[in-house]
Amino acid sequence: MTDLPLTCANHPNRATTLRCNRCGKPICTKCAVHTPVGYRCRECVRGQQTIFETARAIDYPIAGVVAAVGVGLGTSVLTVLSFWGLIVAPVAGGALAEIIRWAVRRRRGRRLALVATLGGGIGLLPHLLFPAFVLVTAISSPQGVAGLGAAALAALWPVLIAGLMISTVYARLRGIRL
Repeated sequence: MTDLPLTCANHPNRATTLRCNRCGKPICTKCAVHTPVGYRCRECVRGQQTIFETARAIDYPIAGVVAAVGVGLGTSVLTVLSFWGLIVAPVAGGALAEIIRWAVRRRRGRRLALVATLGGGIGLLPHLLFPAFVLVTAISSPQGVAGLGAAALAALWPVLIAGLMISTVYARLRGIRL
């Protein structure tokens, strides 16, 4: 009895000895995805990930609005705290991520963290309007560049605080990726 060499299901010209541990399809090292339980083909991994996709269409606008309001309010409060606002911002971001999870009833979605991040960016925009106004006024004033440093610093502080909050929200909502 002759044993024919096993070839990859996706690349018929590549010999392999590796098989998906779920469906048994022969796969090469380029097609294999390393999971905690062994190597699987991309189709089985995709099929497994869709089980965890429970978000409904309404959850995305809810996450965006909650993130926009939360980052807007959080940045307002934490900017007043000055340096301490930078220390508290990641904690506030974690709390905001839990509020978003509660608002979407703990449903998960592949794009939920991205929508919440974009909503947080929208929540930061009102905090940049006043420094932008000061910047335009400083440039058009007779002093010219003298007021530029104060305007830049006034814009930088809310961006730092909101950036810490938004990055924490993203990290907490994105979940485990294979």
